[in-house]
Amino acid sequence: QMAYAISEEEAATAPKPVQGEDSYVREMYLKGRKYFLYVHSYLHYGLLAARAEILKVSEDSSNPCIVTGFDGTYKYGGKEFKAAASPSGASLDECRRVAVNALKVNDSLCTHMKCTFGGVWNGGGGGGQKNMFVASFFFDRAAEAGFVDPAQPVAKVQPLEFEKAAKQACSMKMEQGKSKFTRVEEDNLPYLCLDLVYQYTLLVDGFGLKPSQTITLVKKVKYGEYAVEAAWPLGSAIEAVSSP
Repeated sequence: QMAYAISEEEAATAPKPVQGEDSYVREMYLKGRKYFLYVHSYLHYGLLAARAEILKVSEDSSNPCIVTGFDGTYKYGGKEFKAAASPSGASLDECRRVAVNALKVNDSLCTHMKCTFGGVWNGGGGGGQKNMFVASFFFDRAAEAGFVDPAQPVAKVQPLEFEKAAKQACSMKMEQGKSKFTRVEEDNLPYLCLDLVYQYTLLVDGFGLKPSQTITLVKKVKYGEYAVEAAWPLGSAIEAVSSP
C-alpha cells in the first residue's frame, strides 16, 4: 500500500474510481487539521504474491530470478509454482525484465497522465512522495542482505542499495549463499535474487523513485516510550482516532 499527503488541488483532479474500487483520496483530520491523502492498496503486488507472479512467467521451465543450484517448488495461495534455476545461472538483467513485465509498467491500462503500474494513478507525486517511508519486507530483506542494522528501528537507504545487494545474490550459488547471507532464512535463500530485484524494480520502475533518492526503511515507529511495529494495524489505529 502507498499513502502520502497531497494538495487539495491535486485531490480535486483524482480520477473517479470505477465500480467496486476504493477512492484514491481520503480526507483525514489530525490534531485539528484536515489532510488529503492519496491511498492505494496494490493487491497481488506484495513480496510473497510477487514471487508467484514472477514464477508464472517461466511456467514449468527454469527462471532467471532463482539462485543458481536450486530446483524446487514455491507454494502460495494454495498453488504450487516451479522454482528452478536457469542452467546458466540467475541473471539480474533478465530477472529485472521479468519483474518489469510482472508489474505491468507502462501498461496500456494507464488512462491518466501519471501512473505507477498496472494502470493505477500515482497521486500526482509532489512533496509527499519525496519523503518516503517504506516498511515491512523492504526492511527485512535489507537487514538480511546486510546493508541495514536489524537492531535499529529505522534506516536511511537508497534504492540502488537493493540493486547492489541483488547483484551479489544473483551471481552466487546456493551453497555460497549460506555463508554470504547468514541472516537469510534457508527457505528464503533461493528467492533472494528475485526478492531484491523485485523490490528495486518496484521502487524505481513502479513508484518512479530515482535510484539515488534517500528513503527511510521502517521496522518500528517510536510513540512515547514505546516502539510500535510499522504494520497495517498502525494505519488502522490512526484512521480510528482521526475522525473529525
